[in-house]
Amino acid sequence: MKDTVEIRWHGRGGQGAKTAALLLADVAFNTGKYVQGFPEYGPERMGAPITAYNRISAKKIRVHSNIYDPDYVVVVDETLLESVDVTAGLNPEGAIIVNTPKKPEEIKMHLKGYEGKVYTIDAYRISVAALGKYFPNSPMLAAIVAISGIIDRATFLKEMEASYKHKFAKKPEVIEGNMNALKMVLQEL
Repeated sequence: MKDTVEIRWHGRGGQGAKTAALLLADVAFNTGKYVQGFPEYGPERMGAPITAYNRISAKKIRVHSNIYDPDYVVVVDETLLESVDVTAGLNPEGAIIVNTPKKPEEIKMHLKGYEGKVYTIDAYRISVAALGKYFPNSPMLAAIVAISGIIDRATFLKEMEASYKHKFAKKPEVIEGNMNALKMVLQEL
């Protein structure tokens, strides 16, 4: 892994892209890395396009800006491919991960000529199977960890379980479902 990995998240308000970016920052920080995890705020509302960012590094991070040339892009809502230039500045040596039941070849035509790696994950199917409801952020979080390799998978699962236990202390039934969603993605990828 290079010193700093930059990730841009695209989603819609209420889908958990911001939460996933913040969880990834927490987990990476707990493994000794320097991190940034932040959303780009605007007139967001439920269903409106949102952007969130992560920087994860082995060295101190001295840049404090949005990410314009990401190594990875995570698209939590496939419908954004038609309205947002999700590949803007995306490093061709990196990858894009799209939440869709479609195959990567079917998605490439919507990526404005992007020549890098394209991964797809059906976060809807996984979250409904694991949680009984559609919460795409946990599957997409596991997907970026699996594809980027920024955190060892076993460490990621251990840290996420601790994070979920803290976050959902009053809703322990949610912990098992989220952990199952993470594990399903890591097994698929």
